[in-house]
Amino acid sequence: MLEELKQAVLEGEQDKATELTEKALSEGVGAEKILNEALIAAMDIVGAEYERGDRYVPEMLISAEAMKGAMGVLRPKLAEAGVKARGKVVIGTVEGDLHDIGKNLVVMMLEGSGFEVEDLGIEVPADNFVEAVREHKPDILGMSALLTTTMVYMPEVIKALQDAGLRDGVKVMLGGAPVNREYSDKIGADGYAPDAASAVELAKKLMPQG
Repeated sequence: MLEELKQAVLEGEQDKATELTEKALSEGVGAEKILNEALIAAMDIVGAEYERGDRYVPEMLISAEAMKGAMGVLRPKLAEAGVKARGKVVIGTVEGDLHDIGKNLVVMMLEGSGFEVEDLGIEVPADNFVEAVREHKPDILGMSALLTTTMVYMPEVIKALQDAGLRDGVKVMLGGAPVNREYSDKIGADGYAPDAASAVELAKKLMPQG
């Protein structure tokens, strides 16, 4: 059944993925086993296929949506079982930027890889990022920008974190079309990812045990 669930996620069959998750739970399969052996296993394949060029963004999105449906059923059971997330990520698109397709894909891929994600949405000002870091105490803060005119807000967020005394307690990762590794290094971020699959790998590396 877990193999069937994994295939449903790979093929982007959201209803089937949700049903199979409910069925597996009702037959006594542990929530953590379902997460690791079906959902995370499927999203690992999705990420690898994307890296190889065998899968494109729309196909990633439908798999991520199927995984999200299954996670909706699974999340309360994971909490009940005391299963700890791989790490906690706060993420948002920076001030002035309305783009969120890339960010949404990163959110779904991270969740599919076992991270707990707090999505702040679009047009997030520096103060809101700081407040979210203070409130949620994430391991990682993710920022996205799709415009050269909005990427200038990224260093503002990092400075605001420093001013609030929170910078040392959180890793900062960046993404978005105009951003690159050189820019990330220049403004003092901890890492840059060019796409959703890379963002998951980067997040794993930025975790203390990663």
